[in-house]
Amino acid sequence: MSVVAQREQREEVEGEQDISFASATWLVAEREIRSFLGMKGFWIGLGLLVVGLFALTILPSVFGGGSTTVAAAGPGAAAGLDGADLDVREVGDAREAERLVRSEEVEAAVVPDTTGESVTGVRVIALSDVPGAVVGALSASPPLDLLEPAEVGEGERQLAIMVLALVFLMCGMGGAAIAQSTVTEKQTRVVEILVATVPVRALLAGKILGHTLLNLGQVVVLAVAAPIALRLGGHEELLGVIAPALGWFVPFLCLGFVLLAAMWAVAGALVSRQEDLGSSMGLVMMLVMGPYFGVMFFSDNATVLTVLSYVPFSSAVAMPVRLFVGQAQVWEPFVALGLLVGTLTLIVLLASRLYSGSLLLTGGKVRLTQAWTRAN
Repeated sequence: MSVVAQREQREEVEGEQDISFASATWLVAEREIRSFLGMKGFWIGLGLLVVGLFALTILPSVFGGGSTTVAAAGPGAAAGLDGADLDVREVGDAREAERLVRSEEVEAAVVPDTTGESVTGVRVIALSDVPGAVVGALSASPPLDLLEPAEVGEGERQLAIMVLALVFLMCGMGGAAIAQSTVTEKQTRVVEILVATVPVRALLAGKILGHTLLNLGQVVVLAVAAPIALRLGGHEELLGVIAPALGWFVPFLCLGFVLLAAMWAVAGALVSRQEDLGSSMGLVMMLVMGPYFGVMFFSDNATVLTVLSYVPFSSAVAMPVRLFVGQAQVWEPFVALGLLVGTLTLIVLLASRLYSGSLLLTGGKVRLTQAWTRAN
């Protein structure tokens, strides 16, 4: 950091000897917010997130997917699909076709109509979504049976899950800025100026508060852009369905970020140089990436998703996802939120002690036991 920057930071805290803890916390938070809002990288990253949101919602509808797999029960059903861009799988009877639909081996089935309702002599069976490609391939619209009707289609469901997981990942990785800010202050000795006038724990609280507000600001921008992107992508009905889950996602996200932010701050305080930061942030990286990949890989596994929704480090994204897909009972988010608050309180207390014990130690990576014993 330049001499000018050091002088500016000295002027910021000069004369604040009698400052209260709350005022000191807000002073540090303001300093962090101003610092990051002045960086081009912050605005470039936010712009990329907005562009990525529009790409996720619009591109799938533009390029479409592969061929739809459909089971055809009997030669008459198969003949009705001749010439269509479908992957047709002939089966012996309607019962076998329905079994394949329920097991999701095929997306739909065309079976003989035994009720006399269909002018084509066949009817279509699907699990939860209307198979537009199959219905459109038949000469006339046949009767349609949905075995497990869903409020939104499978593609829209996966889109919503991906967006929630990506927002959590964005906020979690954004906490790395706290570690980078902390180690920069240690490396340039600015931290010695700061702790002379601001309590160490207020410095930690201010950094967490400032970056929490920064991340919330980015979430607000995404929340404003999301309805526009969904309408452009043809997913208007998704807004009404996802709204209840978003109502829970915001408090879970805020608390989850504070939990991770406290750990990011300790990761930065344990080292004295930027090049050593990688050695202290591995655990926090795992706690950020783990929930993202866990929810993405196991979004269709109700048991695993239930477990993840109660683990404090992953509940911030897993519980809102379960609420969105209708798997969670009314009382479950309250329990998960209580577990998250309890874990957050414990982690912040531990992080506060480790942060205050390691912040002024230089000369290499600080051991956790050394930081614990040196804490006030």
